[in-house]
Amino acid sequence: GVTYGWQATLDRYKKTYPDKSAMGKLDFKLLEFKPLAADVYLVVGKWHLARTIGDLEGHFSLTLRKINGEWKIIADHSS
Repeated sequence: GVTYGWQATLDRYKKTYPDKSAMGKLDFKLLEFKPLAADVYLVVGKWHLARTIGDLEGHFSLTLRKINGEWKIIADHSS
């Protein structure tokens, strides 16, 4: 489902991945890095999670925006 906010995301992460075995090893492959405006980029890629209980993989998209001189993720979607 959808998770909003930093604390809710951290709480969900800790519940889903209580230890290194459950966490596995996450790798990313960037497929596209496309400017949408001078201060906005779209990033599309693949993710792969290697785990002892079985691997998972999928795609992600990020929208990044430069705010006060720093790049911030303003939207994140994984499937």
